[in-house]
Amino acid sequence: MTSIVVDIMQILNKFSINPTNIHLYEIAFIHESYSNENNTEECYERLEFLGDAVLDLVISEYLYNMDPDLTEGQLTRMRSNFVCKKALYTYSMEQGLEKNIKIGSSLKLTKREIDSVISDVFESFIGAIYLDQGIDKAKEFLNKTVIPHIKDEMVFFYDYKSELKELCDQRGLEIVYELLKEEGKPHNKVFTMTAVINSKKYGSGTGGSKKEAEQRAAKLTIEQINQVDCRACKN
Repeated sequence: MTSIVVDIMQILNKFSINPTNIHLYEIAFIHESYSNENNTEECYERLEFLGDAVLDLVISEYLYNMDPDLTEGQLTRMRSNFVCKKALYTYSMEQGLEKNIKIGSSLKLTKREIDSVISDVFESFIGAIYLDQGIDKAKEFLNKTVIPHIKDEMVFFYDYKSELKELCDQRGLEIVYELLKEEGKPHNKVFTMTAVINSKKYGSGTGGSKKEAEQRAAKLTIEQINQVDCRACKN
């Protein structure tokens, strides 16, 4: 039995998972670069795709049953907090999943990219559990790894874009995001986005992805709108 299989078995034993197909769990830790170097077609991407869907379903169901008074918008924002990259990274590190990741030796990744891979394998591991054991075992795993963070009301990410969209909808305003600047090398880009409401530019933000920059732009825009509303109330 290889060392990685031993390490994986220790994780599976921790969650009382008796694998039918241990190879599925091995694939869950194989990065595409490692696959390319070793001339295999197996990597974690397909399992990640599946695990992402399972995670969304299980967390959505839990939040739906948690409070019948939560609106669709509130549920969406809450779910975003517990399935964002930062949250997935935290879950993965807590279970020591990062120790089993296989990345090609010639690939030089930035810290941001490594953190992203660590986040990815949490979802690919869920995908492996789902295929090997079914939805009930996947739920059991998530009940022990993710749900405690929901109960503790941990904040990993706040969805400012959804809040701003809801605010604009209430006021009959149209919002879009515009790319102002794109800098850096292909593997380490920095984007600057601005929120445009009814053709007027508001807050701008930067980030390692357009989505991240849009979130920061939305946050600043909400602050600007609140300041205007506050002044209007005083007058």
